Amino acid sequence: MLVGFSWLTSCTALNKENETIAVPDEWFEINGYIKIGDTGMVTIYNPNPEIGQNVMTSMPMIVAEELDVPWNHVVVEQGALNEDAFKNPQFAGGSMSILMGWDPLRMAGAAGKHMLLMAAASEWGVDVSDLKASQGVITEVNGDRKVGYGDVAVKAVGMEVPEELELKDPSEYQLIGSWKKNVAGEKIVTGKPQFGLDFKREGMLHAMIQHPPAFGMQVKDFNVEEIKTMPGVQDAFIVDTTIGEPQWSDVNAFNQLVAIVGNSTWELIQAKKALKVNWENVSPLESSEMHEKRLVKDLENGRVQQSRNDGNVDAAFAKAAKVLERTYSSPFMAHNTMEPMNFFANVTENSAELIGPSQTPQALKDSVAKMLGLEGDQVTVDMTRMGGGFGRRLYNHTGIEAAAISKMAGAPIKLIYTREDDMSQGTYRPPYLSTYKAGLDESNNLIAFSAKGVGLPEGPIFPNRFPAGAVDNYLAEKKLSNTNISTGAWRAPRSHFTAGAEQAFLDEVAEVAGKDPIDFRLDLFDKAINNPVGGRYEYDAERYAGVLRQVKEKSNWGTEKSGLYRGVAAYFCHNSYVAQVMDVVMVNNQPKVQKVWCSVDCGIVINKEGAENIIQGGVVDGIGHALYSQLTFENGSPVQNNFDTYKLIRMNQAPKEIEVHFIENDINPTGLGEPGLPPAVGAIANALYKATGKRLYNQPFAQNDVQINLG
Repeated sequence: MLVGFSWLTSCTALNKENETIAVPDEWFEINGYIKIGDTGMVTIYNPNPEIGQNVMTSMPMIVAEELDVPWNHVVVEQGALNEDAFKNPQFAGGSMSILMGWDPLRMAGAAGKHMLLMAAASEWGVDVSDLKASQGVITEVNGDRKVGYGDVAVKAVGMEVPEELELKDPSEYQLIGSWKKNVAGEKIVTGKPQFGLDFKREGMLHAMIQHPPAFGMQVKDFNVEEIKTMPGVQDAFIVDTTIGEPQWSDVNAFNQLVAIVGNSTWELIQAKKALKVNWENVSPLESSEMHEKRLVKDLENGRVQQSRNDGNVDAAFAKAAKVLERTYSSPFMAHNTMEPMNFFANVTENSAELIGPSQTPQALKDSVAKMLGLEGDQVTVDMTRMGGGFGRRLYNHTGIEAAAISKMAGAPIKLIYTREDDMSQGTYRPPYLSTYKAGLDESNNLIAFSAKGVGLPEGPIFPNRFPAGAVDNYLAEKKLSNTNISTGAWRAPRSHFTAGAEQAFLDEVAEVAGKDPIDFRLDLFDKAINNPVGGRYEYDAERYAGVLRQVKEKSNWGTEKSGLYRGVAAYFCHNSYVAQVMDVVMVNNQPKVQKVWCSVDCGIVINKEGAENIIQGGVVDGIGHALYSQLTFENGSPVQNNFDTYKLIRMNQAPKEIEVHFIENDINPTGLGEPGLPPAVGAIANALYKATGKRLYNQPFAQNDVQINLG
């Protein structure tokens, strides 16, 4: 046994940041977000699902700022599904949590503070305007009396709040804009149960499913009696999760499944191995070759869903001195959340209780009620922390399946997917194909630009994003194609592909024009700022240019040393702007990402530590998927169904350093869960070109003999 101690540690002064407050004997609910104890401890409920984007820290920080309470007096809990109480949609998707929650969260905090001030004013017989509140204490403006929040909380309950409340000016913020650790960080690293997979209940059974092996098949029958006799198996049956008039979150290629219910996952896995299922074809069994041919055909002849046409593109190309045209592609991709898909359900004759990881809990509640024929108030959904979402858990089939299985089994169950179940089920990121074309005049000015893109099913082009407004003659077309493979949103939907293709193409155009790639982009933004073309476009050109200027400055662009190869990319999506410079070096004749500089404009930054972390994670995610991710199909079946055949980036392949800088402004905050990923795809493509001399047009880049050094 080794016992260690330090005299220096024993003499360290108490860190006031970590001082705690006594646990209350009694709690008082102030509003849907806030509960205050008699000791002054404050519980703030996080309204939205937590999928690793750290809203469980940042959203309560907004409430605490307006409530004016010390952060070390705050305890954060996951709120229940109650959109009426939170006065805001409770979902995680589209990087919308902070953007949509900004006003409701501030108002909740300000309302709580006003109620406490009213309670103190009533007790002291003064007007509310004679009092002020700061750091959990109410004091007289022109007096000596003071009282803590905990001492007046009981009297604040039920106080009427005026419709309009004065909110803090950003210059007054003390908590917003600071660096705060993840409130669940200690629980995560010490393995405390908080994820859906951790949930247990006395008497709960386990369930697993088997869906068809190929898209275009459905179950006919199986060896049900044999499976029921296997050790640990309680029941086995075919379950149908079809919902009449499904909503967007009910995407599911396989509504009919074989379900097995039993005592443990191990016993159920053995039972799955013994399954003998008869499948039948109901639609064509597609292959990757069929998908590629369909995309190529529909890129030219497919149905246009959205378009923009400024000037006369055909005439401009006809008179251009130089014309460059390139085609980019990307395959199907899986989401691969680290926490396997799971959900708990307990369905009775007149109720349904669901507990698990969902990005869209209200949608799950509505769908389960519809499937089971229950009223909305008969269904409850409790949110657990999610071990990754990336769009995968926007779609609620696991919760719906759990409810259907629980009803048929007549018992509470927890459904758990294997990795193979997940990767072969669908709801994939679609494949894309886009062609970009640029025309330059005799002076190497960009006079024509076109972008056409198609996907299965939705194309990746955003007609009103850059370079819309920056080119006199501009054409953009977003086209549709069809497939029976189920697809869905994947982190930064469509943007992750479009940013990579567009930014790689712009670099190649800049090279043909003989211009610096950053200066080439900034010239286009100057056009959009000073003399914009056509109608409305989505982005703010000044903010877009701002992140490019900042990343150019921070990275000392143009001063790189010999042996250092740099790529740049910038992109706007989900209401935020991100520019990145990526440095690659050659180690043992293989490229290695050494450092990445990021400039971000997301308006006001709530929690700088969480914001920096999520941008860094997006960079690593973007590099890894651009290099390696790929799902292919043979006769309707996915070829890759686990991590032995579906490669992800390894820790030692991540950049050694990712430096993040934020543009300081007082613009209302926008999201960060997705915008950091898309420019990483273009930046790595451009850096690898500088390092290898090879332009990359087709993802994954590793199929082009590009490997990232493991050293």
